[in-house]
Amino acid sequence: MPDREGVYFDTSALAKWYLNESHSGAVADYIQKHGPVAISGLTVVEMRSLLARRRREAEIEAEMESRVFATFEEDIRQGFLVCYPVSDRTMEGAANLISMLPDIPLRTLDALHLTVAQEGGAKSLATFDLVMAEAASEMGFHTIRFG
Repeated sequence: MPDREGVYFDTSALAKWYLNESHSGAVADYIQKHGPVAISGLTVVEMRSLLARRRREAEIEAEMESRVFATFEEDIRQGFLVCYPVSDRTMEGAANLISMLPDIPLRTLDALHLTVAQEGGAKSLATFDLVMAEAASEMGFHTIRFG
């Protein structure tokens, strides 16, 4: 993992690094002090989708959508974000995770993020998703909360 404590950021937390939202300042401070942080190939697809949705909903302009995604991709190329792949093994692990936590309503993508973080050796997970945070705690991750 990239940082001494191994921090994985899911898309709900990472988006605040790129878009001015509630708690963006706290996320920026954390990444600047503890970066680089880990993400996954899944995060790339989710960021693309998030930005496109924000454009469609007229929250951002097309130019900003393109600029933010290009910055995100450049951050990966420069190593500010360490991007872990999603493998067939990850898919199997995510399916098993859902079975291992039957009382937590884990969604598919959350289970994939958690499995990638676990496979990568992360000790901490940053998310704004309450269900994902609950599952991460059950798995032994330190959950990072902002604000």
